Amino acid sequence: MVKQTLAYHETMDTHEVINFKTVCLLKSKLMQGICFDNDLKALMEKDVQQSIHDLNELKRHYEGARTTIH
Repeated sequence: MVKQTLAYHETMDTHEVINFKTVCLLKSKLMQGICFDNDLKALMEKDVQQSIHDLNELKRHYEGARTTIH
C-alpha cells in the first residue's frame, strides 16, 4: 500500500484552512452565549457541529502532510 502525502503547498493551504475553521468555530460557540434568539442559536450550533466535522476531516488530510524538508 502506498502512503500518499500532501505537497508542501497543500500542507500550508490545509494548515490555513484549519486555522480559519477553528476561528469560525470559536466565534460561533462564543456568540451562542450572548445570543437571545433561539433560532439563531440553533443555526450557530449547527455551524459548530459542521465545523467540528470539517476539522476532523481536514485533520485526517493534514496527518499525511510532509513535516520535514528532504
